[in-house]
Amino acid sequence: MTEQPVERIHVCYCGNEKVFPLILLSAISIAKYTTAPVSLYIVTANLTRINPKFIAVDASRAQILTEALQKGNPDSVAKIVDATDLYENALGGSKSEKSKYTPYSYLRMLLPTLDLNEKIIYLDSDTMCCSDLAQLWDIDISQYEFAAVRDHMGQHFFGRDYINSGVLYLNFDMIGKSGLFDRGIEKIKNKRLFFPDQTVLNKYGKRILRLPRKFNEQRGAREGETVIKHFCQGIKWVPFHVYNIKQSERRKVRENLGIDFFEDIYAIYDELQAKYNFEKGRE
Repeated sequence: MTEQPVERIHVCYCGNEKVFPLILLSAISIAKYTTAPVSLYIVTANLTRINPKFIAVDASRAQILTEALQKGNPDSVAKIVDATDLYENALGGSKSEKSKYTPYSYLRMLLPTLDLNEKIIYLDSDTMCCSDLAQLWDIDISQYEFAAVRDHMGQHFFGRDYINSGVLYLNFDMIGKSGLFDRGIEKIKNKRLFFPDQTVLNKYGKRILRLPRKFNEQRGAREGETVIKHFCQGIKWVPFHVYNIKQSERRKVRENLGIDFFEDIYAIYDELQAKYNFEKGRE
C-alpha cells in the first residue's frame, strides 16, 4: 500500500522589519510541533512615507526563516513577498491608513491577488504554536470564507460571535465568490475605521466558521492543548491594569504569564541571531 504524502501547510504573516524577531520566534514554534512541510510567506511593504520605521522585511530573512522551519521538516521553505506597489495602488492614502493599527494589517485584504495558495493560515506576528498546526489546517473550510476564534474581550462589547483577526484560516475561493475582501478594501479606503480589517471581517463576513479558543488562545496557554497562543493585549481586573506582553519578553512570559515551555525555542532563536546577527542596528 502506497503511503499518502503529507499535505503541505501554507502560513502567512504580514509585517515589517520591526516585527521580524517575533515572526522568527513564531516560525520556530511551528517547526517545534509540526512535522508536515510548511510554506511560510511574509507579505511586506516599504511604507516609510507613512512612518520612517515602516521598512519592508529584507529579502535575506527568507534564508533565516527557512533554516528555522527545516528543523521541523527539511522540505519547509520561507519566502518574502514585497507588496509595496500593490498596497499603494489599492490602499495608499486610505482614510484608515493612520488608525491605531499599522497599515500592514490591511495587507491581509490583498492576499488573494498574490497567488500564494487557495487556502492559507494567516497569523499575527505575536503568535506562537503550542502544538501541531496541522490540527487547524486539517479542518474543512470548503464551505466558509474563513475560520476564526471569538475575540476574548470584543465578544463582551460587540456580541458573542465577534471574532479576533489575529488567527485566520482563509479560503480564497469562497472569499473571491463573495467579494468579501474587495468590499473590505473599499471600506478601508473610504471610511476611517477603528479596527479596520477586523471590522470588515466581522461586519461583512457571511460564512464564518467559529473555532474553539485553543486555535487563538488570548489568555493562558498549555503545551499540547493550546494550538496557537496569541500574545495580544489583555486586562487584569484585580488590581486593574492593561498588559501587552509579547513572546520576545522572555522574563515576563515566564513570570507574568506562567508560560515556561518556550525555552528551547529561545535557544534556537539565539543560535540564529549569533549566526546571522539580524538584530544589528535595532533600537
